[in-house]
Amino acid sequence: MYAVLRTGGKQYRVASGEVIDVERIVGEAGDVVDFPEVLSLVDEDEVKVGTPLLEGVTVKGEIVAQKRGEKILVFKSKRRKGYRKRQGHRQELTQLRITEISS
Repeated sequence: MYAVLRTGGKQYRVASGEVIDVERIVGEAGDVVDFPEVLSLVDEDEVKVGTPLLEGVTVKGEIVAQKRGEKILVFKSKRRKGYRKRQGHRQELTQLRITEISS
């Protein structure tokens, strides 16, 4: 069984026991987080798709760690003008372990 949930402006396909990285969620390691925004649920041969969300379906996860992602370099330049700008970015992430998908 797996579900598609929405958090942080992105969608994630998750199953019980998986560990995923999502946009930062406020909390400490060991806290339990509920995700009520479930878009679809697949259970063996049964597929449920919400319009846009499924009623009464939640996904529960446990925060494993708060961390930062890989560094991304943003480089901008304009030709023949001598304009160059270099900037770095590291996204704040939360590592989650999916514990339960309840319908």
